Amino acid sequence: MGPLYGDEINVPLPGRNYGWPVVSNGENYNGVPIPHHETDTEAFARPLFYWRPAISPSGMAFYEGETFPDWQGDALIGALSAEALVRVSFDGETVDGEEQIKLYRRVRDVIPARDGAILLLTDYEDGKLLRLSPVEAE
Repeated sequence: MGPLYGDEINVPLPGRNYGWPVVSNGENYNGVPIPHHETDTEAFARPLFYWRPAISPSGMAFYEGETFPDWQGDALIGALSAEALVRVSFDGETVDGEEQIKLYRRVRDVIPARDGAILLLTDYEDGKLLRLSPVEAE
């Protein structure tokens, strides 16, 4: 979770500087602009992906189950301000897709269940535990 409008995915590597608070693809909460990563690519690593507007990421898990075969290897991210489950797919070391599945609830954590379903913990109305599984085709 970054500054206002500046949530991003990074792969932490030794010796790399990801920029915050010097650079970001967001803005400071007080409205003062932050230079973007592109302004100094020598000193700062660019994020793999960023959200503008922000999603306010919370819990994250990589999906390895068989219930959603098209999602294998994807990052599943809870989103507080986006009120969604965010799915990020990869092609090797690059992001090749992003989907926001609107739930209209602040998703606090994402847990792949043993049977391949996805459990989502929300923080509305004393919190709820949601179970996401495919609908049988009729």
